[in-house]
Amino acid sequence: MKILCVTNQALCKGDYLQQLQKIAAAKPDAMILREKQLSETAYQALAEQVQRICQGQGVQLICNHQISVAERLSLPVQISVSQLEQVSALSVPFGVSVHKLEEAKQAERAGVSWVIAGHVFATACKPDLSPRGLSFLQEIKRAVSIPVYGIGGIHVQNAAQVQAIGADGICMMSDWMQAEEPEQLMQQLRAIKPEEQR
Repeated sequence: MKILCVTNQALCKGDYLQQLQKIAAAKPDAMILREKQLSETAYQALAEQVQRICQGQGVQLICNHQISVAERLSLPVQISVSQLEQVSALSVPFGVSVHKLEEAKQAERAGVSWVIAGHVFATACKPDLSPRGLSFLQEIKRAVSIPVYGIGGIHVQNAAQVQAIGADGICMMSDWMQAEEPEQLMQQLRAIKPEEQR
């Protein structure tokens, strides 16, 4: 199961770039630079810094929504379903965030490399929206042949449930941003076995 870190500067208690350095040293499979509040210019400046951090640790950096920045820096990009019409000639790999089964099928038809589906569990990031649950994630996994990653309210305590239903990976935000020892968090995540195998 792949483990992805999603950044959110607002959740970071200490120095943001230092936290990203510690996370990169823990070697997640990828880091998605979310930071939706930034302008394209500010986002690119940050992405260039974080790209250097990730390259130093052999971690894949993925841009979020910023298609032009991703192309300029030759990085994969995570986009929304509404951005699919912009990617007919995209020169970098891309994934799509989906919230419905039909969106996942649409994304697969559009040639995406992966989908991130959510939100799986209740999350403080979306307090007014009910979680879609493990059955939603499982339904998408069965319907498409591309990798499916779960997102939303995933922590060490419930990651095994996501793995058990066949998801290809998990995306976590708050635990990474607030972890005092990201390497310890990674050790806990790598040690997880699906509940059905216990």
